[in-house]
Amino acid sequence: MRFRLSAVSLLAALTPYALADVLVTSPAAGAQLPFGNIQVTWKDSGVAPALSALTTYTIQLVVGGQEASSQRPLVTCANNALFSAGSTATCVVGQGAAASTANGFFLQFTSVASEGGTVINYSSRFTVTGMNGVTDAAEVAGVTALNGATTGPTTVNSVNNGAAAGGGGAAAVGGSQFTVPYGLQTGLTKYAPMQPVPPTKITVNQFTPLNPTSAFTIATTWMPRPSVATTLTAAQTFSVSSMENTAAAASYPTGDMAKFLARWKD
Repeated sequence: MRFRLSAVSLLAALTPYALADVLVTSPAAGAQLPFGNIQVTWKDSGVAPALSALTTYTIQLVVGGQEASSQRPLVTCANNALFSAGSTATCVVGQGAAASTANGFFLQFTSVASEGGTVINYSSRFTVTGMNGVTDAAEVAGVTALNGATTGPTTVNSVNNGAAAGGGGAAAVGGSQFTVPYGLQTGLTKYAPMQPVPPTKITVNQFTPLNPTSAFTIATTWMPRPSVATTLTAAQTFSVSSMENTAAAASYPTGDMAKFLARWKD
């Protein structure tokens, strides 16, 4: 019995790493880096799927909490880059991209598997110093809720159209699949983000795309049959409430105003 309990404890300890494949080694957890050129490095985590089973990757710098509703991609550091080209990249961060929130930044590493599907790994959290942009209330609240923790969001493994490595089951629809750039998705089902609700006032003076651009080819001949069966769009994240107006209706005009309005009855 003692041995069985130890085995269970060991399994529980290893569970968070069961779906890892890309391990970001820099920036380090809790690092404080000035805006500008931030160097990104990674390695094989030693757990399937291996880097050799991945083809291309996209890296985005993100600010916010652990949930997609409190996150905002700031910069696309690499887009459809080849793993075979090396294990380093440079993230160019502008000073006005956001505010310098302590441990409010992390990297979203989206990899395309050779067998189909994607896997999203996240770096540890770090701080980009010297920033003078704006971070909205939801993003700040998401970071504050972590109480200084430097762990990034949970890995999302959607290799082979949602099948986790080793037959662990499909990833839940409505999760981080909607944050994967559309052009990097494979399989019969694709996921599209919902356009966010415009704010009540303009707080930035520089336009930043929410998602990286996708490559396209202009058709000059008949195209093959589409391979995508369904595209799912994320649900809106805002809510609307209403109430009955209990104020009494205004009385009908009298006097000269009543005579004036009467002129238009015919």
